Amino acid sequence: MANHRIAVLGGDGIGPEVVAEGLKVLRAAGEVYGFTAETTDYPYGTDHFLATGEKFPDSALDAMRQHDAVFLGAIGDPRVEVGMLERAIIAGLRFQLDLYVNLRPIKLYDERLCPLKGKTPDDIDFVVVRENTEDAYAGIGGILKKGTPNEVAMQSMVYTRNGVERVIRYAFDLCRKRNQKRRLTLVDKANAIRAQDIWTRVFAEVAKEYPDIETDHGYVDATCMWFLKKPEWYDTIVTPNLFGDIITDLGAAIQGGMGIAASGNIHPGKVSMFEPIHGSAPKYAGKNVANPIAAIAAVGMMLDYLGEHEAGAAIDSAIQTLLTSGKVQNLRAGTHATNDVGDWTVELIQGA
Repeated sequence: MANHRIAVLGGDGIGPEVVAEGLKVLRAAGEVYGFTAETTDYPYGTDHFLATGEKFPDSALDAMRQHDAVFLGAIGDPRVEVGMLERAIIAGLRFQLDLYVNLRPIKLYDERLCPLKGKTPDDIDFVVVRENTEDAYAGIGGILKKGTPNEVAMQSMVYTRNGVERVIRYAFDLCRKRNQKRRLTLVDKANAIRAQDIWTRVFAEVAKEYPDIETDHGYVDATCMWFLKKPEWYDTIVTPNLFGDIITDLGAAIQGGMGIAASGNIHPGKVSMFEPIHGSAPKYAGKNVANPIAAIAAVGMMLDYLGEHEAGAAIDSAIQTLLTSGKVQNLRAGTHATNDVGDWTVELIQGA
């Protein structure tokens, strides 16, 4: 029986609550599909920082390297500087563990969730592969003469051949095995941001090794338009970090909102991180009103990554049943108790 070692970061706000439901589903899936999950909780987040002054020490990263995966709830709290702990914890994990793939499925479970007229689950089922360790997020830049009339702020977009090629290869491989559609779209803005020509050239070179994959190209502004007009065109997308951050939130909107969307931060074959992509929503913390579906979906992604494909598929099927059967009426906070949604998911998995 496989045993998976999971580092757990509940984080801030509603994070610990939705993570608890995700772990409940994780253990139920293990009982049904024959694996165990050994979890270790880590305290890092705003409460810990305010109590100790500690953000995210190297010792925590070293400990997490000994796990198979990291399950993160949410980071962010108005009591501290905006972005400070997000950079320390989320970016710290992404960069220090070299999690160069940000994987975001965009899947519509029920047409009632979609704000687009006439679109059904058959129309919205694609995945975005976002490069996760370069671009403007590399942190090369700064602010000079802050707060003065002569203030200057700069942030560099950085792309390396290795960084671009490895994520493009990942996207081609994913596209090949994902379904029979086999269409990979590169999204960039190389006509205006000439440094992104490296993406265009590397994409074309790697494509020669995948003759069975249909390739497509779109500029990011046009892609946002086509997400709304013709989302059924898309199968697999690969894109630089900044644009990936933007278009995946638009993708979340057309699949039903942030409360249903999950992501994987992946280095193939190494410890990787999985999380719901909604925020920490401090105003709902401790009230048992946050919908945990995105956190549960993140557990499904994590299990699929760890090789527990049946369990991952069962979680995805359970989410679909909850949303299409009317059991979960909507995703707004307070409609259902957080623990009830977790319990209903467990019941579906146990009855599978």
